Amino acid sequence: MNNHHPQLDDLRVFCLVARRAGFAMVAEELGASPAYVSKRIRVLEQTLGVKLLHRTTRRVAITEDGERVYRWAQRILADVDHLVDEVSEISQQPRGLIRISSSFGFGRHHVAPIISRLAVHYPQLEVRFDVFDKLVDLAAEGIDLDIRIGNEIAPQLLARKLAANRRILCASPAYLARRGVPNSLEDLAGHDCLVIKERDHPFGLWRLASASGDETVKVTGSLASNHGEIVHQWALDGHGIMLRSLWDVGQALHSGQLRQVLPDYRQEADIWAVYPARLSSSAKLRVCVEFFEQHFQQMRFFP
Repeated sequence: MNNHHPQLDDLRVFCLVARRAGFAMVAEELGASPAYVSKRIRVLEQTLGVKLLHRTTRRVAITEDGERVYRWAQRILADVDHLVDEVSEISQQPRGLIRISSSFGFGRHHVAPIISRLAVHYPQLEVRFDVFDKLVDLAAEGIDLDIRIGNEIAPQLLARKLAANRRILCASPAYLARRGVPNSLEDLAGHDCLVIKERDHPFGLWRLASASGDETVKVTGSLASNHGEIVHQWALDGHGIMLRSLWDVGQALHSGQLRQVLPDYRQEADIWAVYPARLSSSAKLRVCVEFFEQHFQQMRFFP
C-alpha cells in the first residue's frame, strides 16, 4: 500500500457499487458517467493496493479484499456522518445528505411538498428523494428515512407514527347506480373490484377489520394496476370498487365524486417515519422526522 489515504468520496462510490453490483445504476444515482465511477474505483484500488471488484460484461462482484474494505468503509463513513451530525446539533443547523423514500402517489402529493418546505427551513441539508412501487429495503438501497403507509413494520427498523390513516372501500355514484350497493363482503364477489399492486398490498386479497374482527376477501375485476392514482381515476370513471387510503380519497368523498361502501370495514394504514436503528442518534434524521410529524399533524385526511 502506498502512503496516500483514500478519499471519502471514493469510499462512498465504492460502497454504492458494492451495493448495486454495477456501475451504470451508481452513475445514474450520482448524476455522473459510468467512466467516472470506474475511474474512482480504479483510483481507490491504486491507493489501497488491492483489487476490490471482479468485472464482467454483465455485472461486478466484490472480491474478498473488497469485502474487508467495504466493512471498513461503512464504519468510516458512518463515523464521518456522526461527526457532521454532532457539529450540526451544536450549531442547530443540520447539514449533509439525507436520503428519503416513499410510495409514488403519496410521495408526490404529500411528501415532496413537505421536503420543499424542509429545504427552505434547513438550507444546509442535501435531500435525495426516491419513490418506489414496493416496500424498500432501507439497507440495500442506502435509504435513511422512509415515509410509508401501513402498520406492518419489520422489527429491525425503528418507526414513529406521523398521522392516522385508514383504507376504505369506495366507488362512484354512477357505478353504484348501475351495479347496486354491496351489503356484505360476500357481495363483493359479484362486483368489479379495482385491484392495486402497490407496495404492501397483496394482489387481489383485501384484509379488512370490523367490530367483529378481521376478515379477508378475495376480489376480482377486469382492471388492475400497480399505480394507485390510475386506479383512483378508474373508480371516478365508474369502473368499480376500490380499497384506497383516506389521504387519497377524502376530498372526492367530501365532494360526492366517490361514495364509501361497507363502512363497517376498513384497513388500518397509518403514516409512519421508518428508519434503520443505526440512525437512531442522528441529529439530521431527528430534525427531519420532527418536521414531517409537525406538518402531517396539521393535515386532515378524513372527510
